[in-house]
Amino acid sequence: MTGTGQAKPKERPGFPIRLAPASPPGRPKAVLGLPVRMSPSRLMPQGLGLDSRAVLHNMVAKLKQQGISDALVLAAMGNVERHRFVDSALGNQAYEDTSLPIGLGQTISKPGVVSRMLELLHQGCSGRLGRVLEIGTGCGYQAAVLSQLCTEVYSIERLRGLHDKARENLRHLRLANVHLLFGDGRAGYAKGAPYAGIISAAGGESVPQEWLDQLAVGARLVAPVAGASGSSGQALVVIEKTPQGLQRTVMEAVHFVPLKSGVA
Repeated sequence: MTGTGQAKPKERPGFPIRLAPASPPGRPKAVLGLPVRMSPSRLMPQGLGLDSRAVLHNMVAKLKQQGISDALVLAAMGNVERHRFVDSALGNQAYEDTSLPIGLGQTISKPGVVSRMLELLHQGCSGRLGRVLEIGTGCGYQAAVLSQLCTEVYSIERLRGLHDKARENLRHLRLANVHLLFGDGRAGYAKGAPYAGIISAAGGESVPQEWLDQLAVGARLVAPVAGASGSSGQALVVIEKTPQGLQRTVMEAVHFVPLKSGVA
């Protein structure tokens, strides 16, 4: 994820890389299909000089204290080792509720913000979500958590350096339901549509029409939007696509990196 954020399938041997057919210039290219889904024990943290199981358990307990109540979201947060997605020098801060730098001027969002957005995305769903689109892969942490909540995850990143970093970070998990894409997230990823949910780690002045077009009827979109609350800052916005049209709800204030076009 690239925002600063305030606010059992079988294992397969090897690591298959699936290349998508050639895409027209400017369109995202599917670079990686990562093979699923690890058992919770394989996703639990090991080492780094930390009693990682204990600190991960404490992190989830704090999320509950903050008001996160969705059992599936809490389980997903507890199954993914956050310290694997940050620089080893920052490992002792990995389970604190703080954003951390991941390079290229980007950060991994606070666990509290990640879990809040996922709870909003999952709200009203009793089981796993279907296919979900993530805008802004960042270091790959949120994609890994989404893999526990969704049947399939398409995650797109516009910065090549972060796309490559996420690919390396996720390699050891071998998640077949996670597909990393390098491309312009503002355009979404039409080849995977319609989506049962869309979540963004960057905020623009408005939600791109492409995202709304690619959202399935009955699905939700969660994204930071500048000025959504009538102020100069950002706020989380939840958009539900119903048979009667779009329903928009403005939530709490947040702070994410700006949504940009193009790749770099």
